[in-house]
Amino acid sequence: MSAVAINDIFIENPYSGHQELTTLEADVLWEYAKLAQNVKQLTAKSKTLTKEPDEILLARLRELEKKMGLVMTLYKASIWGVINEQHS
Repeated sequence: MSAVAINDIFIENPYSGHQELTTLEADVLWEYAKLAQNVKQLTAKSKTLTKEPDEILLARLRELEKKMGLVMTLYKASIWGVINEQHS
């Protein structure tokens, strides 16, 4: 199976010509090989995502942080206004 390129595993069954395997066994092994390759790709992608922060997500979170700061400031100002009205 090492002679088969990684992307070829999804196109061609490397077990199809094996003399000791039935067609069903070859197909099952091929499905396992495709599944294993998908898991490897998923693992590599998740490692990439955890090592490098998502710049788009960080930008959105920064915007949200600014808006929440503004909301908090307005909330404090309105509470301060209510407290001052009660004392007057």
